[in-house]
Amino acid sequence: MLMLLTTLSHLENQIPRKMKAFVSVFVVLVLCGCAAAIKECTNIPTQSHTFTHQLLSSKNETWKEEVMSHYHLTPTDESAWADMLPRKFLSERQQHDWAVMYKKIKNMGVFESPQGFLKEVPLEDVRLHENSIHGTAQRTNLEYLLMFDVDRLIWSFRKTAGLPTPGTPYGGWEEPKEELRGHFVGHYLSASSLMWASTQNDELKQKMTSLVAGLSACQEKIGTGYLSAFPSELFDRFEAIQIVWAPYYTIHKIMAGLLDQYTFAGNSQALKMVIRMVDYFYNRVQNVITKYTINRHYQSLNTETGGMNDVLYRLYSITGDSKHIFLAQLFDKPCFLGLLAVQANDIADLHANTHIPIVVGSQRRYEITGDPLHKEIATFFMETINSSHSYATGGTSVSEFWRNPKRIADNLKTTENEESCTTYNMLKVSRHLFRWTKEVSYADYYERALTNGVLSIQRGTDPGVMIYMLPLGPGVSKAHTYHSWGTPFDTFWCCYGTGIESFSKLGDSIYFEEEGGNSTLYIIQYISSSFNWKSGKILLNQTVVPAASWDPYLRVTFTFSPSEKTWTTLNFRVPTWTSLDGAKGILNGETLSLPTPANFLSITRQWNANDNLTLLFPQTPRTEAIKDDRPEFASTQAILYGPYLLAGHTLGGDWHLKSGADWITPVPASYNSQLVSFSQYFKNSTFVLANSNQTLGMQKFPKSGTDMAVQATFRLVPKESSSKFSTLADANDRSVMLEPFDLPGMNVVHQGADKPLVIEDSSKGTSSSVFVVVPGLDGRNGSISLESQSDKGCYVYSDLSSSAGVKLSCKSDSDAKFNEATSFISQKGLSQYNPISFVAKGVNRNFLLEPLFSFRDEYYTVYFNIVG
Repeated sequence: MLMLLTTLSHLENQIPRKMKAFVSVFVVLVLCGCAAAIKECTNIPTQSHTFTHQLLSSKNETWKEEVMSHYHLTPTDESAWADMLPRKFLSERQQHDWAVMYKKIKNMGVFESPQGFLKEVPLEDVRLHENSIHGTAQRTNLEYLLMFDVDRLIWSFRKTAGLPTPGTPYGGWEEPKEELRGHFVGHYLSASSLMWASTQNDELKQKMTSLVAGLSACQEKIGTGYLSAFPSELFDRFEAIQIVWAPYYTIHKIMAGLLDQYTFAGNSQALKMVIRMVDYFYNRVQNVITKYTINRHYQSLNTETGGMNDVLYRLYSITGDSKHIFLAQLFDKPCFLGLLAVQANDIADLHANTHIPIVVGSQRRYEITGDPLHKEIATFFMETINSSHSYATGGTSVSEFWRNPKRIADNLKTTENEESCTTYNMLKVSRHLFRWTKEVSYADYYERALTNGVLSIQRGTDPGVMIYMLPLGPGVSKAHTYHSWGTPFDTFWCCYGTGIESFSKLGDSIYFEEEGGNSTLYIIQYISSSFNWKSGKILLNQTVVPAASWDPYLRVTFTFSPSEKTWTTLNFRVPTWTSLDGAKGILNGETLSLPTPANFLSITRQWNANDNLTLLFPQTPRTEAIKDDRPEFASTQAILYGPYLLAGHTLGGDWHLKSGADWITPVPASYNSQLVSFSQYFKNSTFVLANSNQTLGMQKFPKSGTDMAVQATFRLVPKESSSKFSTLADANDRSVMLEPFDLPGMNVVHQGADKPLVIEDSSKGTSSSVFVVVPGLDGRNGSISLESQSDKGCYVYSDLSSSAGVKLSCKSDSDAKFNEATSFISQKGLSQYNPISFVAKGVNRNFLLEPLFSFRDEYYTVYFNIVG
């Protein structure tokens, strides 16, 4: 429908005046009469990737037939065209004739692109600071990209082309049996080109150049322009409306990857390969429309086709070949864009990542053609997601789908929440909108989604370990979900592909410049980086002081190295989340007047090498209600600190907070020096003292980043408030209390001799919670024992040779076994407080809050029930 409407709008200037009134009426009829039912054409059977994988793996043919029986279009674009358009305007033959349609679009005249957009700066001119949060994430991803073997990546491509297949194929969704095989290779082409632009890594350049050459050999061997890891028979099934796993989705990744190799790495061979692929698929689509109808083509699009329209519009902007833009329009999926065109907030039950890339392609169409309808579509879509379908992370979807608007609380019943792919694509939507409008709200969204929705999917510095879904319900863990963490070479979910791209282009949306040579730059993200601004003839260096809970400011400093004297204008985003009260801009010691949040601080001057600009943005904890308009969920809220979404360490079913004065307090930096773990060695294994369900026991030494590592960490709280520990050695011969790392305000308490140790609220102030750190009774160098202050001669005791657990035991005489069981090796805590750590007062217990991206395998809660 949308293609039809746009076609009519272009044709309007070419038809007689007496026909224009009818065309206007026709447009209104199509928009108003079809909007209610047209959604059906995108609804069934588009399914999640997980569902499709299960369907294709099943031997239940009855189930497959039942799924396909729901495949229909109501109403059809063909019927809308044929029944409502006057016969005198186009003959019946012309309505179904590809050549006439193509000729009319081709002869519409030169497209006029809109002016005034901000320009992307070259990615190769931006360098992230190596030890920053973003620099570390990028380096981890680079390590992963370098781990790949080219022969294994293109094994299935060679098999399809009939070439020798050295090596072994990768597993997961890339194994030779899977119909989505090859999609990750396309993502790898994109990610490696983006990473090379970001780092200029020579080893990566050699690897990706070899990959393009290997794929080119496959394309040459096939000889038709076709290039894929699966045979073209999958497209026969696609066009026959039979079950198949999204072949155009994979083709989009391959074409986009090759185009990125040309755009970011200058590989001209890759561009030729894309053009040959498009020629092949242009002919395929032409044959479908010629043999059947254009409606048949749209009907086959009722599955996930990725961003086919996007990559084709991108290609047109390079080649200027009108058939590239024509084919792009045929992948615009009018039945979905038509919904947005009439501003219908009716996207519930649609597969999210099928449709977000179509919006991105629509945005490209606006940038090329200037058609305002596509600008309005993107603007309305972003408003719809932000107002009705997004989490506090900025992400969207549940089990890959959108559900009822403003009913997000229902999504938290499952761990299959925010799909990482959707965040990747929503960042593209917001990026385009910012470049068009310069509105701070879009830059704020980008910051939120990047900080919480992208950084959170990587497992620390483990290369190649990422997640598919980001769970956001109460008491969840990234490691304990349906998909859990992926593996470097045996997973290759769709979100692995977008993940390696996201971490390769972390520097692509920090700086934007105005076109036209007026030397104006917009700095919209505060990420430690340097930027060689060639048109402004200056090197900017941006240093962000890592945010900390005890420092109520985001502190950013800019220094400048001009290559020559020139006047430039720098515009610095004042985030919406900050406040004007306390915000400062200091240029060479002089305080600047800052605008209100959601605006830009604009400075025009000749920058000198000794100039220093510091920005201080106040950031305090704040709550944000879940997007659910039912009264019973009014208290379901997330907690943010600046752009950072905070999550509470949780195990069990308690996530109730009590707001009020000082209900959230920062964790002092000094607390990290007080963290300790206690270990014992038994039968060739190391065990640690750990809290489990508020009782103490010995557990096998855990891996870093796991919930058990958290439970095996305690803070030594000095009994005397005036005491301070700068090192663990300072605690020797001192009276301390043991506070579990994830249970602030709770203490380890003994219940008397030969009774187990438990965890109780520290407000009770019982003397049985105080222990004295003394040299280990076993006499070993470095060991310690914990003696009860109230019960002299009684110690924390662990007998690993029995199942007695951890208790308080009193010494009656010299006993080697007793001395061994009461002696521990104290070491630095297995977990550490993040610089952004807070304690929140709970109704029944306190919570340790930390940024969502810092969690790995630990259990956490994002949305709390906050009561006044």
